[in-house]
Formats: sequence, structure tokens, C-alpha cells
Amino acid sequence: MTAYDPENIFAKILREEIPSIRVYEDDATLAFMDIMPRSDGHLLVIPKTPCRNVLDASPEQLSAVMLTVQKLGQAVLKAFDADGVTIQQFNEAAGGQEVFHLHFHVLPRHEGLSLRAPGKMGDMEAIAAHAEEIRTSLAMT
Repeated sequence: MTAYDPENIFAKILREEIPSIRVYEDDATLAFMDIMPRSDGHLLVIPKTPCRNVLDASPEQLSAVMLTVQKLGQAVLKAFDADGVTIQQFNEAAGGQEVFHLHFHVLPRHEGLSLRAPGKMGDMEAIAAHAEEIRTSLAMT
């Protein structure tokens, strides 16, 4: 397996070398908004420590990230009055992974609404407003 690249975009976000809209953070994980959202409230959860994906993550990294995924999944359900949540995670290029730092997509879903097409930049004002809705939902738990 290829070595972890500390210059990947999520490592740069962790170091605050590039901006992100952060929603939640604890000692082990960070959750921030996806700038190419496939649904309103689409966010990403990553470990703060280096690992490429599930295949090389430690049990501690996986445990911490999954606890945060669950917390944020519950928060987006409330924040967007969603009917469900899609959680996606990809491993290696052939598996669909594009950024080689472990990450989970958390996407609020509504009956009858399809996901938007991937790869399209979102409206940053709308994304920031969605982040605030999620933060408010987290504060109520």
C-alpha cells in the first residue's frame, strides 16, 4: 500500500493551511462541510491523525471516527428534518477514493430527493448556513 501523503488536502485542512467550514471537533476527529455537496448538509468526518483509509486505520482511529459519524448523523437528521442519512466511505482509487486521508461522507436524505451530481461546487453562503444549522442541532443534544 502507498504511504500516507501529508500534503493531501485534508491534512492541509487539519493544519489550517486551507480554509474549511468546521462543524465539530474533538481531540481525535474533525467534521467539516463538503464544498461540493451532494445534499444540503453534506459533511465529512476525518481523524486528526494520519491514515489513508479504512485499510490502514488503527482500531482507535476507526472507533473515534465512527463515534463522530454517528453523532453528526444524528445532528443532520434533526437539523434538516431528514428521513435518513447516507454514509459513504471509499478505499483506494479503484474503490472510488479521491482524497487519501480516511474520511466518511455524511449526507442527510429526504424521501423522493436524489443526490446531486458529484463534483459541482456548492454555494458557499448556503454551505455556511447549513453548517450553522448543524452546529445548532449539536448544541441541543
